[in-house]
Amino acid sequence: MEEGHQAKRRRYDSEVSTPGYSSPDELTNNKPIRASTSTRHDSSRRQSRTYSSDGSADELDHTQHHLRSSRSPRSRRNSDHSRSRSTSEDSPRSAHSSPSPPAHKPLKLNYKCKFILRGHRKGVAQVRYSPNGRWIASCSADGTIKIWDAETGKHMRTMEGHLAGVSTIAWSPDSNTIASGSDDKVIRLWDRATGKPYPTPLLGHHNYVYSVAFSPKGNVIASGSYDEAVFLWDLRARRQMRSLPAHSDPVGAVDFIRDGTLVCSCSTDGLIRVWDTATGQCLRTLVHEDNAPVTTVRFSPNGRYILAHTLDSCIRLWDYVAGTCKKTYQGHVNKKYSLGGSFGFSGNQGFINSGSEDGDILFWDVSTKRINTKGPRTHDGVVCWVDTAPGPNGAVVSAGLDGTVRIWIDVGDEDGSTGLHDLHLESQSRHDIHDEHREDDEMNTDREADDEAQEEHRRRRSYSHSNDTPRDDMSIDREHSRERDRDGSESESGSPGKMEED
Repeated sequence: MEEGHQAKRRRYDSEVSTPGYSSPDELTNNKPIRASTSTRHDSSRRQSRTYSSDGSADELDHTQHHLRSSRSPRSRRNSDHSRSRSTSEDSPRSAHSSPSPPAHKPLKLNYKCKFILRGHRKGVAQVRYSPNGRWIASCSADGTIKIWDAETGKHMRTMEGHLAGVSTIAWSPDSNTIASGSDDKVIRLWDRATGKPYPTPLLGHHNYVYSVAFSPKGNVIASGSYDEAVFLWDLRARRQMRSLPAHSDPVGAVDFIRDGTLVCSCSTDGLIRVWDTATGQCLRTLVHEDNAPVTTVRFSPNGRYILAHTLDSCIRLWDYVAGTCKKTYQGHVNKKYSLGGSFGFSGNQGFINSGSEDGDILFWDVSTKRINTKGPRTHDGVVCWVDTAPGPNGAVVSAGLDGTVRIWIDVGDEDGSTGLHDLHLESQSRHDIHDEHREDDEMNTDREADDEAQEEHRRRRSYSHSNDTPRDDMSIDREHSRERDRDGSESESGSPGKMEED
C-alpha cells in the first residue's frame, strides 16, 4: 500500500511540473517545444497573465485540477503518513542524504575591442552576423546597408536602393541573401555576392517596416511594421501569403523559432504574441504585470524561451509554454530606444548581451542573472544593437548612434586582467584614437550634421510615453526625415567603409 501511494505521488509530481530554467545547457536542447494552452498556477506569488488567441484570460490547468480533486482525504492522509515513515530516523534512507548539485561555475568573459568599422554617415540601427559567421551586415539611417568581413573587418560592399533610413536587416540561412526593411515601407532582398537588389521588392506594408526575419528554410519572411501588422511572405512567389492583425500599436520585432513552426511578435502595446506559421492562429499572448512596451523579441537557441527587451530597462526571459517570466535581467538603461541583444556561449556556459542608452555593452550570466562584463562608454552614445557570432566562444559585434560598428573578441585570461578593466581601457584608447583622427576621417560630417542625424534617428526609433504628441505629428516628423534622406541620397554617393585596428 505504501509503495502504491509513493508511486502515485511520483507520477503526480511529474505530471504537474512545468519546464524550469536551471542551467545554460537547456539552451542547446535540440527539441523545440510547441506552445500549449496549459499554464501553471501558483497562488503563493504574483504571476504574469496569459491570454488565448481571442484575448481572454486562460483557464487553469484542468489536468492539475483533476489530479488534485481525484485524491480523497483518506488517500492524502495515507500518502502523508507513508512519506513521514519513509523520512523517519529509523529509515535507512535518512542516513545517506542525496548529493547536492555542483555549484554553478561563475561565467568569465574578457571582451576587448578588435576593430572599429566606419563608413555609415548616420546612426546604425542594427548589425547582424551571417549564419556561417563569415560576414557582418549593418544598416543605417543613411539608407545604406554595408557588408564587412567578420575576421578582418574589411569593408566588402555597400548596398543602396532604399529611399529612406533602413531600420532592420536579416540574413538568409545560407548567408547569400539579405532582407532589409525601411522607412520607405518596402522590403528588399539583396544578393550578398554582388550587392545588387533582386528585381521584385516586397510591397504591402502601409507604414515603416521595423523588423524582418527569415524562416529556417529560407522560403518565408516575417515582417513587422508601424502599421501594427505582421506579414508572412512567400519568397518563391514573391507575394504576401498571410496578414496577421497582430497588435494595437506598432510592431517592434518578429522572430522565427528554430524549426520554423512558430513566429513571435512584440509591440509597444506591451504584448508578446506567438503565432502558428501554417495557420496564422495566435497560440499564446504574454504580458507582464507592469505592461511595459516591448521593443524586441528573440527565441532562445533551443526554442523553449523568448527573450524580450522592454522600455522599463528590463530584459525578460519568458517560458511561453507555461506563460511565465522565468528571469529578469537589469543593469542597463533602456527608456526610449529600441535596443537589441543576443544569446551567446562561452564554453558550455550561456550568456545574454545587450546595448544600453548610456553607451555600455552588458553581459549577463543566463542562470544567475549576474552582470559579468560592463564596459563604460563603449560607444559615443546609445548602443542600438549587439549580436554574437554563431558557435562557442564567438565574437560580438555592436552598433550605435555614433555611426560605428565595433567587433569584440573574448581574449580569456590575457594579461591576467579582468573583463571590466580591459574593456574599459580598450574603449578609452579607441575613443582617443577617434578624437585624434576625427578631422582626417573623410567619412565623418561636421558636428551640426551629426546632431541632425541623431535627432532624425531618435524620432524614427524612439517610442514616446507622452500622450501630448499625437501619432499624426510623429508621422509628419518621420515624413520630413524621409524627405531629408531622399534629398541626401540624390546628392551623395555611397561611401566605402573605413576600419581602425589595434
